[in-house]
Amino acid sequence: MVNSCVNFDKKIPILLKNSSFSAFVCGILFWMLPFSGYTGQFAAEVKRAEISLQGDIYVLSADIVYRLSDKAKVALQNGVPLFWDIQIRLLQHRDVLWNKTLVDTAIRYRIQYHALLNMYRVRNEVDGEVYNFSTLPAALDLMSTISDFPLIEKTELAPENLYLGALRVSFDREALPLPLRPVAYIDPQWYLSSDWTLWTLKK
Repeated sequence: MVNSCVNFDKKIPILLKNSSFSAFVCGILFWMLPFSGYTGQFAAEVKRAEISLQGDIYVLSADIVYRLSDKAKVALQNGVPLFWDIQIRLLQHRDVLWNKTLVDTAIRYRIQYHALLNMYRVRNEVDGEVYNFSTLPAALDLMSTISDFPLIEKTELAPENLYLGALRVSFDREALPLPLRPVAYIDPQWYLSSDWTLWTLKK
């Protein structure tokens, strides 16, 4: 389950040496906010994230909100496919060294509007599953929910260690058509990614 779910960049070293990690994170959250890389009007947001034990497997569930800008919607309406990667990590906290990454995986979604069919098509680029929707909100709703995504077996986690879940939604600007890419890096309407959300795993 989630404990003190916060936005936090994994690249910042974790220096704590005891179980007060969550309190420390909450205490410095305000100080860290000005350095947020993606926070903005159209940034995606991780609303809920939790890792729970089902049988002998830890699984991830999460809720995400996508906020498409007018320019992103216009691009979609003109047939431009948009891609997001939901990056998922499970980390083992270490007192001195950087955190050890136990799981580093991603779910990649492609969404595209087909004018002749008047529908939005969402494709999971990992498993190849394709879904068709008559409205954009319905298409985004599919991409917004992660349910029971398997992460790691229970036997691979030691009870005495501290583990962290990390989740980020990353909009792939490099997948845009070449003429759009330079603009996408400077125009806030294309800042569609989220910050990292980091939380402690309760075993």
